[in-house]
Amino acid sequence: MTAPVNPGNTTDALARLAAVIESRLPARGGDPDKSYVARLLHKGPDAFLKKIGEEATEVVMAAKDADHGGDRSKIVNEVADLWFHTMVALAHYGFSPADVTAELERREGTSGIEEKALRKVQAREAGEAGSSND
Repeated sequence: MTAPVNPGNTTDALARLAAVIESRLPARGGDPDKSYVARLLHKGPDAFLKKIGEEATEVVMAAKDADHGGDRSKIVNEVADLWFHTMVALAHYGFSPADVTAELERREGTSGIEEKALRKVQAREAGEAGSSND
């Protein structure tokens, strides 16, 4: 595993980027003629959700290329694009990177296998509760 080029404070960097994205929200006067983010937000969820799908695919393609001798740094570039577009979605829905961090911290120390099993049980229970004829 390679060390980060510039570790810095990731939380601060994400918070700064989130603040810029939030400033581009239509409710905050984001101008679609002057800002890519404002344009995405103005077009609505289909636009930025499509970009998230495209960027996720590009992450997969970059990783597959790296497995076959391609430029490994492209993985980081594509993940950055994916994170960026995901942050646009978070802002649209009223969330921030801090909300995601809090969720990751909540999960810390919990087995992924256990977490997934718990979600299945909760979904099953919710389905049973919704189908009762009380």
